[in-house]
Amino acid sequence: MTITVRAAAKFNLHLGVGPVREDGFHPLATVYHAIGLYDDVTVSEAGRWEVALTAEDHIALGEVPTGDDNIVVRAGRLLTGHHGIDRTARIEIHKGIPVAGGLAGGSADAAATLVALDRLWSLETSDEDLLALAGQLGSDVPFALIGATAVGGGRGEIVEPVADNGAWWWVAVGNEQGLSTPSVYRAFDELAGAEVSDPQVPERLLMALEKGDPELLAEALTNDLQAPALELRPDLAQTFADGEEAGALAVQLSGSGPTILMLCRDAAHAREVARAMQARAYDRVWTAPGPVAGAHVVSY
Repeated sequence: MTITVRAAAKFNLHLGVGPVREDGFHPLATVYHAIGLYDDVTVSEAGRWEVALTAEDHIALGEVPTGDDNIVVRAGRLLTGHHGIDRTARIEIHKGIPVAGGLAGGSADAAATLVALDRLWSLETSDEDLLALAGQLGSDVPFALIGATAVGGGRGEIVEPVADNGAWWWVAVGNEQGLSTPSVYRAFDELAGAEVSDPQVPERLLMALEKGDPELLAEALTNDLQAPALELRPDLAQTFADGEEAGALAVQLSGSGPTILMLCRDAAHAREVARAMQARAYDRVWTAPGPVAGAHVVSY
């Protein structure tokens, strides 16, 4: 028996970062948004933990671990520990989310693994317990369970769905050179100095989502990590300029980067912007709708 669960990529419509805490983490006020780039996780009973990887043609797997250090094995062990059972599984990951791109592909895989193993072994884990386990795995994992659009607090692990009446379309432009998230946060601390205040979710963003208006949303997108990321990678500024010239309504870094998201009016406009970016010799270009569902069982 196998169970396959699909989980989506994440984009931060807003990422507000507060001053670093004593534990080394930064408090966040963010608005998560699930977009239509997916990983599929398939699980089956096995005599030990196994991880197998495949990917779409445009996805490089070089940085994804295949051993016990993969987050999906941690997810499996956390779930079995929660239920006090001694079981193991083979976990096959098919990647459609760019690796190390700031789109939370690893978090999506962890969320999908929790759901898949729960279904495989008929554990009937409550939603509350799944979210608590997800929060132990990483700040983006609870949102990967929920999907759609949600406000995130704490380190991002506290999630609450928000009204989103839009049918949004995005163009994602990847970059083969990754960006270290800890380095981006250090650059943020250096740039911000002592002037950092507690982050808040802007009301104008929530209003734009409720109205479903792409022009309003374009004006409300913000990411506090964008400036420090561009300090570390000034070459990415050219992608911003090219996206604006291609006609995107707004261009924003995804999380700590390096993937850049471009808001479009509709699907036809997204295809137009994607073609324009490809004509500028970008070879990692995807179109994606949003919002989409969180981790869910699929069948082929």
